[in-house]
Amino acid sequence: MRVLNHAFDHPLDAEERAAVPLAGGIMQHGYQCGMIWGSALAAGARAYHLFGTGTQAETGAIMASQRLVESFRILNKHTDCIEITGIDKSSSALQMTVHFFIKGGTIDCIRMATKYAPVSYADIDSVLSENHFETAALPSSCSAIVARKMGASDMHTVMAAGLAGGIGLSGGACGALGAAIWIHVTDRIKAGADKIEFMDPKAMAIVSKFVKSSGFEFECSKIVGRKFEDVHDHAAYLRDGGCSKIIGALSSI
Repeated sequence: MRVLNHAFDHPLDAEERAAVPLAGGIMQHGYQCGMIWGSALAAGARAYHLFGTGTQAETGAIMASQRLVESFRILNKHTDCIEITGIDKSSSALQMTVHFFIKGGTIDCIRMATKYAPVSYADIDSVLSENHFETAALPSSCSAIVARKMGASDMHTVMAAGLAGGIGLSGGACGALGAAIWIHVTDRIKAGADKIEFMDPKAMAIVSKFVKSSGFEFECSKIVGRKFEDVHDHAAYLRDGGCSKIIGALSSI
């Protein structure tokens, strides 16, 4: 995320640091790689700088995130951290030590980031340069709704928009959950917090409240029962009250 923001000439220190709990597929839960979460947030930042607030920016962020997820899958064959590393929060300390220090897992992640950064930059630039993309009616993003209800700024709301539908409507771990964690941590940093723990207690409380409202499912496609066809399908689902229980739970924290 930091590399992309600097490449687009709008670095965001607090927002970049706040993405740390999303690493390991949301605090080591093993879902989408933190690089995908970070690149989707960077896409939203770029969309905001190009289009401001509103449906064009949110739709652009979602469509760019769709491309980012697919590019990551092409480069790495998988999108989930558990599939790439073989570890998650249930793994023992020994398993994590073996992966990161003996098998060189940290180096592998750096190599992945090095390959993904230029591709994701090109994806964001390409999608958001296509001025002809058709925008969806508001509300167009579940994650943007949560951000807005949590009192996020216009920029943060658009940044969170691409996380919708499990990041770019890919059906992965809930983007609204990721948005709630990220907004909370961003607010803490801007309020003066010097250090953010990877297993941030409030972020863990957000996860706990989320699973109770989602039937203990993490992935969008399992919560909804399908993947969304496109931004219009997702927008229609939201207008019909879809995921209102989850949105209410996350935005009331």
